[in-house]
Amino acid sequence: MEHLISLKLWSPEQIREVLDLAKDVKENPAKFQDAMARKTLLMIFEKPSLRTRLSFEAGMTQMGGHGIYYHTGNSPMGTGKETISDSIKTASRFVDVIMARLFKHEDLLEMTEHATVPVINALTDDSHPCQILADLQAIEEKKGQLAGLKLAYLGDGFNNVTHSLMFGGTKMGMHVSVGSPAGEEYSPRADVVAECEQFAKESGGSVFVTDDPVEAIKDADVVYTDSWMSYHIPKDQEEARIAKFMPYQVNSELMAHAKPDAIFMNCLPAIRGCEQTAEVIDGPQSIVFDEAENRLHAQKAVILKLCGVA
Repeated sequence: MEHLISLKLWSPEQIREVLDLAKDVKENPAKFQDAMARKTLLMIFEKPSLRTRLSFEAGMTQMGGHGIYYHTGNSPMGTGKETISDSIKTASRFVDVIMARLFKHEDLLEMTEHATVPVINALTDDSHPCQILADLQAIEEKKGQLAGLKLAYLGDGFNNVTHSLMFGGTKMGMHVSVGSPAGEEYSPRADVVAECEQFAKESGGSVFVTDDPVEAIKDADVVYTDSWMSYHIPKDQEEARIAKFMPYQVNSELMAHAKPDAIFMNCLPAIRGCEQTAEVIDGPQSIVFDEAENRLHAQKAVILKLCGVA
């Protein structure tokens, strides 16, 4: 049974297959309008969502299938009343594919261990592979390629989006540069950096981590940022985090160090005045809503691939 757990576990060929399929899905939606007819996607949500729920549910509907929204707050699953394994074994008898948006990555791994249908990681604290597949699709649409491009990430390096970008980018031959404050709580995990260095050797890409935002963004083709306030950040820490990350705010001055035709990305939600300024995210270099739209197409492709339909 093939699952989407992390791009770390997918080969460049698997990523390429999904990206090519996502392009076809986007350009020829009628071709896939019945591809998931009478099939059901179970959508398990522990973390809140806008884009994830809308894109997965709309995607199944557009392919002739059905999505069931299931919030764990109203569920016995994993609460001591019923184990995750029992819940997933049962769900596998009812549906054709499962996606889960969770806190603990270990809970997702437990789901994949016991599921008899494909499981898609729609986000855990460790990884966000669906977002990065949509990002790669958007970059390729705007730049015509992935290999050889420099992707600069500015901000919180110790998060699931950063790590997933590093995996996806280095596997596809990109030069991934991360600019974040020094320290374990702000920088990419050492094990992720080491793994990405190996992926980059195999693909011709590279990975570079620095606490200098100008060095990170210099001559970048793609500039990327994400929220400084992950879901687990306590309210009383927000002011200190803003002060810590402000040198990494993507504003016009910092964007001027990237290439003149660089594109700007944020996986959303975004706070103008924090991780980027309004003039950047709402400006001509921003592709954030093209990027968001591609969650629909990339996730359709993932569903089709894992279900063996396309």
